[in-house]
Amino acid sequence: MASNTALEKTIDKILTQTEKDILSNIQSALTESQQTLDNAVPRLQQEYDKILSDGRKEAEKIEKQIIGSSDLEARNKQLMSLEEAVDKVFTQALEQIANTDRSGNYANLINSLLDESTKILGTTNVSVLTNSKDKDVVQSELSKFPGAELSSETISCLGGVIIKSKDGAMTFDNTIDARIERLKPLIRKDIATKFGVGK
Repeated sequence: MASNTALEKTIDKILTQTEKDILSNIQSALTESQQTLDNAVPRLQQEYDKILSDGRKEAEKIEKQIIGSSDLEARNKQLMSLEEAVDKVFTQALEQIANTDRSGNYANLINSLLDESTKILGTTNVSVLTNSKDKDVVQSELSKFPGAELSSETISCLGGVIIKSKDGAMTFDNTIDARIERLKPLIRKDIATKFGVGK
């Protein structure tokens, strides 16, 4: 029986020591875990701050894209409205030019167009084409340009002339239509600038 008691004491002693070791290990693990958590908090806070910062940057980027897209869309609408208005004005102007009386100041215009065209080609030895409405006015102005003659061929235009050197090497289109087409981009740009569009 005494050996049983000694055995029990030994077992109790071993159990007590094992319990102390386990409790010590648990306490040590708990302390270590607490330390790991304490160490992780600043890192987690940094990660959290970084996620928030990145999120804000992304939101700002998206906001700028939306605003930029809206600005571009508004600008495009302005340009389209301006373009429509300019086209309407050109159409009305062309109608008025087409119905212009072919006497008086119109003869001065034809004279200017002939003078400019012959200077550009560097010769008055030219053939002049015009539309059927302007034939008489052009014919009367040609007397001021020695060597120039009116072509029997007519052209389709609002008014003005096309000048060809008699050797056929050079041609200059000085019709009202061609002049308007040459000026359109400049007129559009000037109007856009005045209205603050396209800057």
